[in-house]
Amino acid sequence: MTTIITERLQKYSIQSAEAEKDALKEILQAIILYGLSGTEFFEEALFQGGTALRILHNLQRFSEDLDFILKKPNPDFKWQPFLRAIEDVCKEFGIVSEVIDKSKSDHTVQKMILKDNSIVKFLNLSFHHHFEKKLTIKLKIDTNPPAGSTSEIKFLDFPLAFMVEAQDLPSNFAGKSHALLCRKYMKGRDWYDFLWYVSKEISPNFVFLSNAINQQGPWAGQNIQVTGQWYLAALQEKIKIIDWEKAADEVAPFLNKSDRTTLKLWGKPFFQDRLEKLNRILQSHSS
Repeated sequence: MTTIITERLQKYSIQSAEAEKDALKEILQAIILYGLSGTEFFEEALFQGGTALRILHNLQRFSEDLDFILKKPNPDFKWQPFLRAIEDVCKEFGIVSEVIDKSKSDHTVQKMILKDNSIVKFLNLSFHHHFEKKLTIKLKIDTNPPAGSTSEIKFLDFPLAFMVEAQDLPSNFAGKSHALLCRKYMKGRDWYDFLWYVSKEISPNFVFLSNAINQQGPWAGQNIQVTGQWYLAALQEKIKIIDWEKAADEVAPFLNKSDRTTLKLWGKPFFQDRLEKLNRILQSHSS
């Protein structure tokens, strides 16, 4: 089974030690998803976030965490039943990992962490790595999700053929939009993903976004029904105050060299132009 991993690594165009480490992390992410697919996990949860965009839709930036959302609220959700399944499937591929349940009873987002440095022992790597600090993959799941998310079934073929259930793109865009509008700190990766959605002409799921905004953030409890007009106006205010140089610097390490050249465009005029394009997309979808 280790041959499958070796062949997968060879498919990457690796030009630096950092890119090679990211490739190894992505391989581990895929194996974790494969392990979860062999359980009942996707009967109650959906794959979401930036890593879902990269793995399922070829987003051109590296994403560190595996993010999930329950299909319906369940404060009693536990990672523990799925921990052994992940460990076991890793062993099938020669990987002896440490999987740690980091759940906390008073948190709605429950976390689990996989740590590994065994994968490097059977691979012929191109660069020298210091793996005393293990490769780390974080898994996070929202156990109190807003209502209104919709989903899609996706099939993957690495490490072997398997199925995941994920948020569809409009719902994922809504979740990203909630982060853009409500996150307490600026994250350049959010805005990179925003540009990707606009380039794909995706319209957010406003039902899900409305419920998310009323559940958490500065508009919580105000019973706002998000419309295209409200959404565009709120994004416009955000675009005015973002430090775009700082935002570009934050996302740069997650991009390959060629994609980093697009960061030269980042600034208020560029994002206002993208917002105008999004306005046209929303109008076309509503007609």
